[in-house]
Amino acid sequence: MISVDSYRGTVSDLLGRAPVTTVPLAGAAGLVLAQDVHAGVSLPPFDNSAMDGYAVRAADIAGASVARPATLPVADDIPAGRVDVAPLEPGTVHRIMTGAPLPPGADAVVMVEDTDGGTSSVVISAAPAAGTHVRRTGEDVVKGTLALHAGTVLGHSQLGLAAAVGLAELAVYRPLSVLVVSTGTELVEAPNPLRHGQIYESNSVMLAAALRGLGCRVDVVRSVVDDVAEFRAVIEPKLAEADLLVTSGGVSAGAYEVVKDALTGQGVEFRKVAMQPGGPQGCGRWNGVPVVTLPGNPVSVLVSFEAFLRPALLSAMGHTDVDRRRVRARLTEPMSSPAARRQFRRGFYTPTEGEVTGQVGPRGGPGSHLLAAFTQANCLIVLPEDVTEVAEGDEVDVLLL
Repeated sequence: MISVDSYRGTVSDLLGRAPVTTVPLAGAAGLVLAQDVHAGVSLPPFDNSAMDGYAVRAADIAGASVARPATLPVADDIPAGRVDVAPLEPGTVHRIMTGAPLPPGADAVVMVEDTDGGTSSVVISAAPAAGTHVRRTGEDVVKGTLALHAGTVLGHSQLGLAAAVGLAELAVYRPLSVLVVSTGTELVEAPNPLRHGQIYESNSVMLAAALRGLGCRVDVVRSVVDDVAEFRAVIEPKLAEADLLVTSGGVSAGAYEVVKDALTGQGVEFRKVAMQPGGPQGCGRWNGVPVVTLPGNPVSVLVSFEAFLRPALLSAMGHTDVDRRRVRARLTEPMSSPAARRQFRRGFYTPTEGEVTGQVGPRGGPGSHLLAAFTQANCLIVLPEDVTEVAEGDEVDVLLL
């Protein structure tokens, strides 16, 4: 058997790094920046007012107060957006709005609350020092300097900064296109009625939702029957549009393992991973397209996604933080684990106020078919390969979902 860590590396190496593409800012949210961004302009690009008020020469109103206000003529109005700003002559003020360019000669702004709001002349009852309420050129970002690092996940603030320094598009790692295929003759799609021996198909629904949550583009083929010729006929025409094929089911040691039968000798290697659940796995390339094959039981699918697919896909799309947050927690009840397997158990983690270590208890048993227990979990309890028994109160590793 191969170890969990070794197989994780194999899957990550298989996917590599996504291509770089250029997209408009409106389509870049959630993607990862592929190239450093340097500011095309300074922010602010010019000295401007931080307040609605009056642009002044600080020396002209030195000593002004409520008891002894200064009165000066208003020589001009400067709204935001004005481009033809005249210099401020000594002994005068300009009425100015927030964001408007500071006139040459002015060195401070008196906010309107410290005046009578006059338009031809104004009574000023405060004496701000030079530089008060003035936003200086380049105070936030200097033209030509690094504004955003490659590897940055583009959220609303990052996109706002890119727009503010004059960019309309960005180079990003392209979201991967994933073809999701669920297999099994026993699978039926709701709301069709079930016959005895059949189950409703759920794996593709879970996988597609999880993949879209990472930013992937997803195409789904549901409920392919256990027939090798049909599997190949349905899937092969779709490979040209896929960066990755992910299958569920048909990879174990049974007599009707359609994925294993169809892809053995086609560039995909099937192996056992030392874990519970999710031992039967496979990966490789089929017709040049990366393939990851997962077991069929729903909990095995979700655990395999967390252990292998999620970190590999995030890394491929440029993310550097690809791991779930790991914490230590005290067990609320004893647990057991098979020897030489890394066990992933669904659990519910509760932080303990004032303490570093919280508490965690399992949800449901270890069975890979117990999907309902996963909906009640907020973490995975991880028991290492060399541990078979843990007692109530013992500390364990927990991956927060």
